[in-house]
Amino acid sequence: MKPSDFKYVNYLWNPEVAGKLDPVERLVYRSNILGSDQRITNTGGGNTSSKVSGKDPLTGEEVEVLWVKGSGGDLRTSKKDNFASLYQKQLLSLIPIYTNDPQRGPKTEAEDRMVSYFPHTTFNLNPRASSIDTPLHSFIPHAHVDHMHPNAAISVAASKNSVKLTKEIFGDEVIHTPWLRPGFELGLAMKTICEKHPQAKGIIMGQHGLINWADDDLECYNLTLSLIEKAAAYIEKQYEAKGGHDKAFGGQKYKSLDEAGRKAIFIQILPWLRGQVSAKQRFVGTVQDDDTIRRFVNSKDAPRLAELGTSCPDHFLRTKIKPLYVDWDPTTGDIDQLKKLLTSGLEQYRKDYAAYYEKCKHADSPAMRDPNPTVVLIPGIGMIAWGKNKSESRVTAEFYNCAVEVMRGAEAIDEYIALPLQEAFDIEYWLLEEAKLQRMPAEKELDRQIHIVIGAGSGIGKETAHRLAKEGAHIVCVDLNGEAAKGTAEELIKKYGQGIGVAGTGISNCGPAIGLQCDITKRESIRAMLDEVTMAYGGFDSIEVTAGIFVPSDTTGHIPDDKWALTFNINVTGSYLVADEAYKTWKLQGLKGNLVLTTSANAVVAKKGSVAYDTSKAAANHLVRELAIELSPLVRVNGVAPATVVQGSAMFPRDRVIGSLAKYNIPYTDDEATDSLVGKLAQFYADRTLTKAPITPADQAEAYFLLVSNRLSKTTGQVITVDGGLHEAFLR
Repeated sequence: MKPSDFKYVNYLWNPEVAGKLDPVERLVYRSNILGSDQRITNTGGGNTSSKVSGKDPLTGEEVEVLWVKGSGGDLRTSKKDNFASLYQKQLLSLIPIYTNDPQRGPKTEAEDRMVSYFPHTTFNLNPRASSIDTPLHSFIPHAHVDHMHPNAAISVAASKNSVKLTKEIFGDEVIHTPWLRPGFELGLAMKTICEKHPQAKGIIMGQHGLINWADDDLECYNLTLSLIEKAAAYIEKQYEAKGGHDKAFGGQKYKSLDEAGRKAIFIQILPWLRGQVSAKQRFVGTVQDDDTIRRFVNSKDAPRLAELGTSCPDHFLRTKIKPLYVDWDPTTGDIDQLKKLLTSGLEQYRKDYAAYYEKCKHADSPAMRDPNPTVVLIPGIGMIAWGKNKSESRVTAEFYNCAVEVMRGAEAIDEYIALPLQEAFDIEYWLLEEAKLQRMPAEKELDRQIHIVIGAGSGIGKETAHRLAKEGAHIVCVDLNGEAAKGTAEELIKKYGQGIGVAGTGISNCGPAIGLQCDITKRESIRAMLDEVTMAYGGFDSIEVTAGIFVPSDTTGHIPDDKWALTFNINVTGSYLVADEAYKTWKLQGLKGNLVLTTSANAVVAKKGSVAYDTSKAAANHLVRELAIELSPLVRVNGVAPATVVQGSAMFPRDRVIGSLAKYNIPYTDDEATDSLVGKLAQFYADRTLTKAPITPADQAEAYFLLVSNRLSKTTGQVITVDGGLHEAFLR
């Protein structure tokens, strides 16, 4: 086929790029372009390999080396160091060790034990751990192997008459093999197929996916795409013959709400639902309400198919054995009824999951995991996916989208069947998978949490955003200057990445940080911002208000009435409005939260020239105490009282710095660099303190982190002063 002939996959091979690469680099290139198309394989799914010649570092001899995607990698983003390298000859020498074991067989200790031999076959001390799919690639006697999870191929693999369909679609080119868990036994089964069917170019793995091979890497890539294209074209022809979208999944049962109606429902439901599924551990949400997912959730067959669950092992490791489908009529718009259905549905789901675990567990199975669903389907509005972070919830949504496509294809050509419960359980609770989970780094202090930093565009707010992100928090950067807020969010994403999965367009498909504009003196602006946060993450946990304003008195000691009002509106009323609106969401969630306001050391020190600022901060101090009482026991409320943070502060522009230098008779020149002026003023303020050190935004950010962490979990109604030691501000 010519590149232009492909309709259902993206043909991305560029011979000019590939021609400049060595054999291993070409494998990485092939993997990346295959992984970039979700119709070919899902995030983290699939494996690619190449058998290439390499020089043995000890003997100097040329040896055959298997380069194969290692454990835990993602094809789209993999680099060379994500691939394991193994002596092919030594891998083949493991076959008699396994076949001579009297206890050999699928799902036995002998099977799993073979994984421990892989490190002994490592070439050139490559530290990348081998995947359990390694035998599949090693035992197929061809130089290049692609194992993909294409929706079209899995549709064939998950059909009731999969054997017949494989023959009908591919002829003798592709052979069907029944479901078998990845590992040594499956690798040997593929070796036998290659020996018995020398004309074959690939295998449809029952319930699983597609694997194919060639002795040239470009030929292997072209074959992968052509096989997927062939399956997809067959499915679409049958799909259209059965009525296409109008008849998909048995036809439409419910009508979708319009975009505004869907958003209104999500905003009311998401925080409450997040609280319900987060009883054991907090989750972060991703919303999807496009035409494709709504066509499924609105259909007559959705309840039946949802109950069957997913088929491909990669899918249900994320989406669990099945989603929670709620049979709600969206035309009623009855939120209370929806909550009742969700409540009863969640209760039944947990019971079903516990029963599934009890029925299928083995003596050595890991303890039952969180029984709450990770996918919730609601007619009329769409899908909500949950994960430990935004990246994981996006991938969970991606995987269930793949599952829907698989069901669509299987139902178009035959009848969809899911993996048997015991087989599903043995994948989900596989001891090797559990060991992989246990090897993952421990969660950070603020993992699974969403923090809203107001004033994040500069100064203390920007530094606080960075400090909290370092501890794993998702950060909503909020500022009156929306572009500055987005700038801070982009800094965080550049530093910490988007995570796995592909962040799409729209607020619900964002990454670990977003930037939003908000005027905290206007309640409607605050509500709109909080609703956007809800759509992005499903709710929020803590808010840090670092926004503030300083308007100095004029030379006569007065401040205009409008500036006095503005000072109080931002420094006091704004914080109250944020708390009042946020509490509505906190109550819906029912999860413990934190609110930290910014006051000032000036709140307890009377001095000339800042009457509006100082009195507003005194009011903010008491607002902390009042809110601590009003919002207890659900939300802890505390304050941070900075003093004279000059460096990096938006409240100290050049003209104010110069004015202060002149006020305190500190020598300077008009053409002096701003950094130099700031340094002089910062040191002057530092010299007035007991510690004699300039106070930075980072010093303040540490206080915000302590107050929202569990390190001070019993502290509320308090104000922590970070002023370098101003004895005038000591509590009296």
